[in-house]
Amino acid sequence: MKMKTTRNEQSNHDPVMNTYKTFLTDLLEAEHSKAQTLRIVEWIGGDAERLAALMEIFMGDEYRLTQRSAWAVQYVCKKYPYLLAPWQQEMIVYLRKPGIHDAVKRNILSVFEKTSVPAEWHGELADICFGFLASPNEAVAIRCLSMSVLADICEEIPELTPELRLLLETHYEHGTAALKSRTRSVLTRLAKR
Repeated sequence: MKMKTTRNEQSNHDPVMNTYKTFLTDLLEAEHSKAQTLRIVEWIGGDAERLAALMEIFMGDEYRLTQRSAWAVQYVCKKYPYLLAPWQQEMIVYLRKPGIHDAVKRNILSVFEKTSVPAEWHGELADICFGFLASPNEAVAIRCLSMSVLADICEEIPELTPELRLLLETHYEHGTAALKSRTRSVLTRLAKR
């Protein structure tokens, strides 16, 4: 029986993909700035293969490259949201990877805050976001983004609303100003349902 190859294994044998990854790696290593990020986004354009090269770097094992590519992924989502649809499942699974950098979590959650997630992934994404939100060890930005993603999911799965409301109210008093502000906003949004 032949085993199915992963997307990454397939691309390792593709000379065009290897050229794209090398090119992007060189750009990411050369400079980490908004200007460089925008150059990368423009280079990707609406090209799914070029995005695939960026996503493989983003979800790779090289910490520095993963961190630097995260910003470009978020900008691609803003400019070409349709390109990221095939990557949503892998990004959700990637959020569970132990030890991923906060920048990666933040940028993935930013993507999900701005795009619609297929219903089949709502439960998995909600579980991840509830975990992030409940953890006082998570960065404030990650917890705030988790609230927003959960509020979106609650529109599709209203039975999660009481759990989210309870968690928000429980953590409100000990939250930072940013957490309190986002909590008030999300609670107001939930009350309108």
